[in-house]
Amino acid sequence: MMKDTMIGVDLAKSVFQLHAASMTGELKFRKKLSRQSFLKFMAELPPAAVVMEACGSAHYWAREMIRLGHEVKLIAPHYVKPFVKRQKNDAADAEAIVIAAQRAEMRFVDPKSAEQQSRAVLFRARERLVHQRTELVNALRACLYEYGYVVPQGIHQLKRIEEILAAASGDLPDLVREECLDLMEQIGEKTAHINVRTGKIKALAAEADTARRLQTIPGVGSLTAMAVEAFAPSMESFRCGRDFAAWLGLVPRQFSSGGKERLGRTSKAGQTDIRRLLIIGAMSRLSWLGRKSIPEGSWLARIAARKPRMLVAIALANKMARTIWALITKNQDYRVPAQVAAA
Repeated sequence: MMKDTMIGVDLAKSVFQLHAASMTGELKFRKKLSRQSFLKFMAELPPAAVVMEACGSAHYWAREMIRLGHEVKLIAPHYVKPFVKRQKNDAADAEAIVIAAQRAEMRFVDPKSAEQQSRAVLFRARERLVHQRTELVNALRACLYEYGYVVPQGIHQLKRIEEILAAASGDLPDLVREECLDLMEQIGEKTAHINVRTGKIKALAAEADTARRLQTIPGVGSLTAMAVEAFAPSMESFRCGRDFAAWLGLVPRQFSSGGKERLGRTSKAGQTDIRRLLIIGAMSRLSWLGRKSIPEGSWLARIAARKPRMLVAIALANKMARTIWALITKNQDYRVPAQVAAA
């Protein structure tokens, strides 16, 4: 059923600005509603197309609007900005959302389910703890550096730090030693919390059929599979695997003009978490241990022999992204190229 009204909603914490127009752009009404009255007002309206920016709480309100019978579309904020007229305010933003949504070529964001958002919260909680632990480790290394102890980067260097603090002949003042031991205790607590969340992610990845299928791809582990489930939209929204790789920012940035194609570095314009994990997985395959599993004469072996390691990793991450799209859309497990050729 086609909706004859489109309502742009500028979300906020307390006050929501609404701009309603017909599908031809004619203004129907403008309203400013409180958070409490917004849901009641939308429940009394006949089904309409509701458009919001994909920002904080947008997916929650999208689910609520769908429950009330409305059709919901989410737009990335940077696609709305060009349509804001002169001064920026809530009313102008709501109007710009409607104008942007009525463009035939506009791209929309798929609303996330509550389960998908909960997995994203778990994933981000682990990432936050990892960053906090890294900050503590760097603070500990900085303290030791002030007294002539140079410790390389990396969480695996904690054993060396323990030996320095345990040395009876060390020249560290008692106050500094106590502070370093306190930092070591905090790092241990963060590590315990990280391990708990890592276990939860691995358990969820083992239960989900899609995540299990993705882990059959070389270089894709439970974290990457869960990141795809938590942050990626439906794969049916992409025409091909290259579109998914472009959404992740794993394709060259274009500076083309006048019919001349100029390609630069990777665009990095997409989902950061999935892209980072794919590159890390690709780098693991290019390590001295991972290279043993690369068949001689394969595409990866040929490009690794003549290109820099990071460039090869980006190319392999792009290929992994296309493979992820193919496995999900075709509902198949990964098969190595040699087996595919022989089939």
